[in-house]
Amino acid sequence: MELTELAREIGFEEACILSVETLRLLPEVREMCASGRCLLYGKRWSCPPACGSLEACDRRIKTYQRGVLVQTVGVLEDVFDVDGISRTEKTHKHRFEVLVRQARRVLPDCLPLTAGGCTRCAMCTYPKKPCRFPRKMMSSMEAYGLLVSDVCEKNGIPYYHGEGTIAFTSCILTEKRKGENYDSERNLP
Repeated sequence: MELTELAREIGFEEACILSVETLRLLPEVREMCASGRCLLYGKRWSCPPACGSLEACDRRIKTYQRGVLVQTVGVLEDVFDVDGISRTEKTHKHRFEVLVRQARRVLPDCLPLTAGGCTRCAMCTYPKKPCRFPRKMMSSMEAYGLLVSDVCEKNGIPYYHGEGTIAFTSCILTEKRKGENYDSERNLP
């Protein structure tokens, strides 16, 4: 079964083949991380600077040629519906973990990039101790310097689904280029 089909079965509202050639890592996205917008910069192994330099992330991404892009879309009561946003994010993260677990059964070298920082542990061990679950840790698309709206547009799925909605987007890079291995700069899964 194709990952896009599996993603739809899991419940993602959008799922498509991702072309790695469309992925551009932007310093401006990393600068947003560093500015403290999400409050996780320098606090988790999955986030910058611990997830690697943009150059290292770019080398890692370029070892792949295809992937799958998935999205969960939630309906909000209004722009202040924090519970609806939180519920949609939780649903998305659960769906994505299920998809990654299934993908890794047949593609153990896949690279999942999630929405938002890794939240597997209540308190990350960064920087004092190694990650407790390096094979389960996932960096976000933004941590890698990807502008999610740009990735969606270039791969044919909407980023904005209209007033009263919110979307969470993630991807899994799946198909390695022949002879490519992970960069050894970091001990990534």
